[in-house]
Amino acid sequence: MRRFAIVMCAGALAFGTAAVPATATPEHGFGRAALAGFASLPAQTYVPGSERSGAQLGTAPINGLTPPFPGQPVQGFSGIARRHDGGYDVLSDNGFGAQANSADFLLRVHHVRPDFRTRKLSLRGGFNLSDPHKRVPFPLTRPDRKLTGADFDVESIVRSLDGTYWFGDEFGPFLLHANARGELLDAPVPLPGVKAPENPELNGGQPNLGRSKGFEGMARSVDGRRLYPLLEGTVTGDPAGTLRMYEFDPRKRSYGERRWTYRLEDPSHAIGDAIAVDRHRFLIIERDNLQGAEARFKRVYLADTRDRDGDGALDKTQVADLLDLAAPGGGTFTFPFQTIEDVIILDDRTLGILNDNNFPFSSGRTAGAADDNEFIKVRLTRGLRADPRVYL
Repeated sequence: MRRFAIVMCAGALAFGTAAVPATATPEHGFGRAALAGFASLPAQTYVPGSERSGAQLGTAPINGLTPPFPGQPVQGFSGIARRHDGGYDVLSDNGFGAQANSADFLLRVHHVRPDFRTRKLSLRGGFNLSDPHKRVPFPLTRPDRKLTGADFDVESIVRSLDGTYWFGDEFGPFLLHANARGELLDAPVPLPGVKAPENPELNGGQPNLGRSKGFEGMARSVDGRRLYPLLEGTVTGDPAGTLRMYEFDPRKRSYGERRWTYRLEDPSHAIGDAIAVDRHRFLIIERDNLQGAEARFKRVYLADTRDRDGDGALDKTQVADLLDLAAPGGGTFTFPFQTIEDVIILDDRTLGILNDNNFPFSSGRTAGAADDNEFIKVRLTRGLRADPRVYL
């Protein structure tokens, strides 16, 4: 495992039961969150026995790694879902960062388990996404109908209470529904009135969403009856820096009339993930597009649909600054990755946060070296009062 850099003011790093600093907080606010655990999976981890990949990246070294690669990289964690065996499902995104270079990257869900004592994140299997029953009405890249990063840019995952999965895609944007083997059960569900440039059904029309700016985050309601997909980009005609969050009924396969707005702190920012806390509140990651020492904004917000301030957008309360976490033993731990796209509630005061390492392109932890996949535990200064059903 590659050693990671930590900004320390004083003291040594030690993992375990880290005490949260005694920070005064407003009545409805949160103080400085703390690092409570760390686990890592090396960047050069490949799916056992898998096909080579990265043939369209050229042959020049990228952050010390030379494509093509000997297998399918276990990378790009863009969504997380709880399993009931002590592990997690994590979703790889569309591959190597663009539709044009990801035709040999197989879309996949990985089963992982963190060990915060040994600081290792272990790979326990997984499944590829595929369309054997020909639910997709437009041409796919491969004749065997395994889905690739040239077909969809999946960025969010929800595990339904019935054991099936829903995925949010950025190219359509579409919602994809699959069984526990990753086989699509339905045709991709389009978003009415919104199309990205990569949408295969654009048919010469004008897109009204930026490239790969579709569904970046998606939450499941605590009762399991609704999905709440959240766009990463602003729809043409909407105020700059505002993102739409929709309500979707999985049983009817249709969108409802209700819609909310998430307002970014800066129009140049993006969201990374979303998860429900209760009927009205969601945790949402918001980030800038910088990494390493240049990173300035990587935060987790508690967003409330009740809009108590009446400004027409979700009310936001910061719960954690990922560039300023209290480190065990003193000092500061930073999570300075370009893309941070996974959040899950571990207990009422503890979050799990994972990075998307954009293999092999991101080098936020060590300049010139491809980022590992990291899983950290973040301890909040007080409880979320989450609905117990978030753990189902």
